[in-house]
Amino acid sequence: MTVEQEIEDYVASLPAAKQDDLRRLHATIQAIAPGCSLWLLDGKDESGKVVSNPNIGYGRLEIRYANGTSKPFYRVGTSANTSGLSIYVMGLDDRKYLAEAFGGRLGKAAVTGYCVKFRALADLDMGVLEELLRFGMADRENAD
Repeated sequence: MTVEQEIEDYVASLPAAKQDDLRRLHATIQAIAPGCSLWLLDGKDESGKVVSNPNIGYGRLEIRYANGTSKPFYRVGTSANTSGLSIYVMGLDDRKYLAEAFGGRLGKAAVTGYCVKFRALADLDMGVLEELLRFGMADRENAD
């Protein structure tokens, strides 16, 4: 099965309102970064235990750990959660940047470290969200 089909199966498993918003968000990110790498993380650890919600990832960067190891990961991720949706912007050195740069302008969303949580896309200013997504998908120091 292709990652595109895995993503579609994941989205189709969600309630209708979340499906619509996640499809719209998916199309928006792909319009911003056409041809970017796609990921689907199923939320399970190595033993098969569910440890998080599934994530759709876009782009690629190298996550570097304090112990000197690294691994490839996505730049921007999206996920459905119990109260709505989340967007993750990875590879940030400044954990205050998202909240300071976008939080006050984005709309009804909780913006922390690298995560933006919201109930529905209708609660957000789409222009500001697209600006945030462009930032997330842009080349930064440790991104590939």
